[in-house]
Amino acid sequence: MENTVITIARGYGSGGRTLGKLLAKELGLHYYDRELIRMASDESGINEALFGEVDEKLKKSPLWRIVKKTYNGEVIPPDSGEFVSDNNLFNYQAKVIRQLAKEESCVIIGRCADYILKDFDNVISLYFYAPREDCIKRVQDISSESVREIEKKIDKIDKYRAEYYKYYTGKDWKDATNYDFCLNTTSMSYEKLVEVVKAYITICKK
Repeated sequence: MENTVITIARGYGSGGRTLGKLLAKELGLHYYDRELIRMASDESGINEALFGEVDEKLKKSPLWRIVKKTYNGEVIPPDSGEFVSDNNLFNYQAKVIRQLAKEESCVIIGRCADYILKDFDNVISLYFYAPREDCIKRVQDISSESVREIEKKIDKIDKYRAEYYKYYTGKDWKDATNYDFCLNTTSMSYEKLVEVVKAYITICKK
């Protein structure tokens, strides 16, 4: 493969974002997370704040559970009334993700990147998860919130991510068959987790 793109889906509190940063640093790759919002804004000319409002979550609508908008790779032109719709914000972010995958080796966090790049041969899709108790402990390390507040945050963010993924891909976010490699991040240090993932990537590239 000329270049390798690693996509990371992660449960909240699993350490997936930290692991992604460490993996990118270890491999000498660019790391893309919230930078994708700015890049999609630059690409489209649409205000960055609008992208932030729907970052890995859906705006609530009575119809969203009925009407799915599975991503098909097209963007809506500026002369359309749907140009700044949530669907088109996703389309532009997806366009940026696909451009990156064509141009460079990198690590991309969340945002349905595994699905968006499903037809790319140079992509390795990863999913990181952990038992609820472990997720709570990880969040406690970086937050002064109570356990109850942390539990609510985990439930809310994972729900947002699952709904977002389902809406744009038609698939279950936690389904292991969506990914090349799923890893329980419990009982290992970040250093060991990075080594495990690196070993898997090395095998895939042979």
